[in-house]
Amino acid sequence: MKVFFVISAIYGFLAVALGAFGAHGLEGKISEKALDAWEKAVKYQMFHTGALLAVSILLLKEQTGSLVAAGWLFVIGTLLFSGSLYVYAPTGIKSLAMITPIGGVIFLIGWICFGIAVSKLF
Repeated sequence: MKVFFVISAIYGFLAVALGAFGAHGLEGKISEKALDAWEKAVKYQMFHTGALLAVSILLLKEQTGSLVAAGWLFVIGTLLFSGSLYVYAPTGIKSLAMITPIGGVIFLIGWICFGIAVSKLF
């Protein structure tokens, strides 16, 4: 699905831009704990950008339901996990941090779907 290639490019760009912003724009302006949360958001976004890119490439070989599901789960998981941390870090709104574990669970389900898809493809 072409949409996953496009989202991968957007997520990769944003991960680099937000990582640079955190390192240069937020340092000294937010607490170390908040900066750690920001950095965790960037890392998980980049990890799952790579995973989404892998899904995109594998979909060129064969379109399976579990592979498509993995792709969407990586997209949604990134929005919830990293997105909530991006908002939490500079604002400190704790209720947003409660969304982060939901994104983490969605990542886990995505990895299960990815594993199922790969085991069927190879």
